[in-house]
Amino acid sequence: MKTGAQILLDCLRKEGVDTIFGYPGARTLLVHDALLDADDITHILVRHEQGAAHAADGYARTSGKVGVCLTTSGPGATNLVTGIATAYMDSVPMVALTTQVTTADIGSDSFQEADMTGITRPITKHNYVVTDINDLARTIREAFYIARTRRPGPVLVDLPSDILAAKIEPNIPEVVTRRGYQEKPVLNFKQLSKAAEIINAAKRPLIYAGGGITLSDSSELLRQVAEIGQIPVTHTLMAVGCMDPHSPLSVGMLGMYGAWHANKAVHDCDCLIAIGSRFDDRVTGRTDGFAPNAQIIHIDIDPSSIRKNVNVSLPVVGDAREALEKLVELIKPAQRSEWNAEIDEFKKSAPLPRPDREDLVPHEIMEAIHEVAGEDLIVCSDVGLSQMWTANYLPFSGPRQYLTSGGLGTMGYALPAAMGAALSAPNRPIFAINGDGAFQMNIQELATCSYYGIPVKTIVLNNGTLGMVRQFQRVFLKSRFASTDLGRHVDFSMVARGFGVEAFKITDKAELKSTLRKAMAVDGPVVVDIDIDPDCYSFPMVPPGKSTVEMIFSPEDWDC
Repeated sequence: MKTGAQILLDCLRKEGVDTIFGYPGARTLLVHDALLDADDITHILVRHEQGAAHAADGYARTSGKVGVCLTTSGPGATNLVTGIATAYMDSVPMVALTTQVTTADIGSDSFQEADMTGITRPITKHNYVVTDINDLARTIREAFYIARTRRPGPVLVDLPSDILAAKIEPNIPEVVTRRGYQEKPVLNFKQLSKAAEIINAAKRPLIYAGGGITLSDSSELLRQVAEIGQIPVTHTLMAVGCMDPHSPLSVGMLGMYGAWHANKAVHDCDCLIAIGSRFDDRVTGRTDGFAPNAQIIHIDIDPSSIRKNVNVSLPVVGDAREALEKLVELIKPAQRSEWNAEIDEFKKSAPLPRPDREDLVPHEIMEAIHEVAGEDLIVCSDVGLSQMWTANYLPFSGPRQYLTSGGLGTMGYALPAAMGAALSAPNRPIFAINGDGAFQMNIQELATCSYYGIPVKTIVLNNGTLGMVRQFQRVFLKSRFASTDLGRHVDFSMVARGFGVEAFKITDKAELKSTLRKAMAVDGPVVVDIDIDPDCYSFPMVPPGKSTVEMIFSPEDWDC
């Protein structure tokens, strides 16, 4: 006979889980007690439940496995919500285990009761509350199955404390299925063959790669297709690293804060092949101005994403990897030298800005990080200016090297996600790149890094403001800066040392590389605080309501 808590851990072992990020409470007592005897599963005690969700997310994005987080009932469980929503928007496989009041007390407004299945229904791929101990093993196995298959996503399992205490002879299923649920759709080969015909006939084709390329581990296949057909590739924020940035076929990131030449290539192409992307508003800008001259082919595993935001000429429902494997065979070798030369001219006419100033500027910092850390680094960036600077200026040679909250835009994501990344890839350099505002959202996780010796190198791009919001105020509200001044009164070096973390401060560009090398030499977590001018912004950008080729390159472009 085993308790529900012990059966839960047996199920996690069958799923290959080796790390759980969590925070205990009265309702998790039996699970945490069972974890004391589990030498094969490490529990990382975070300092806030939101940190647990983001750490599980970072672990999943880096490893490709399902991330796991665990919390107690009520506020412990509700503190996961932002992290679950972050994973949902970016299709990250995660299982969130929340504990609950007893089954008899559900619905009675008991102490620390929260309806987690109701709260998370819109932000999970599926969720459960286990009300019968006999359903526990099947439910846990099924949760992992759903989280990792088809379009991945978070699944929540709510576990009443009496279910965890109950005892039965365990019967853990070896294989799980769910009626009416397909692991992946059957690829429509006829539609894909039509797509190949259109691509082969096109004079100016362009691949628009989304996060589905990373999720399906198909970056190499994408590169093969591009090389065979000499088809240039632009990518979304979630697909950073899918192409070698040094390849002549790499066009860079498109969209609101992408490169003008990437948006121009989309505008001028005659065939746009979207793979594993969802045409979100940050990519398309005004939809009637997006790829106006192109036949659009949309390949995606999720049929609900096709024609959701943009009308397409040819839909293909299928897994990105399976589709690309077939396209390697179907795409005919071609040159397309004129089209690629035209895109090269686009790049030369409006490159990403690299200002030469006495004070430190973002591209110098990103390029220095790359030089010091090498090609194998993994970077978790927060949202806002730090996100755009990292995506645009730090070259990533492979997938799963750049982690960020793309769909939800969650401040406070970088540091806890980097903890998860570090634990899933212990031999690679791990950076968390934050603005000072975002850093303070989950700064308490420095204590977790210190306690476990998790070697995250945290970069704080410190401009004393909420930089991206300030940029909007500078451009669109005539420099009326309301509630965006954070001040420079926080000594992040002192705060870091208070958590037991080594820290460095950089105020001069002459110190940049040498200080980063010192940080890399520290065998453990480090915070590097770097002063940035508050009027250093991310340009070019697409103003709201404009097409993606109507980018502005400075505040004055909008003012006039």
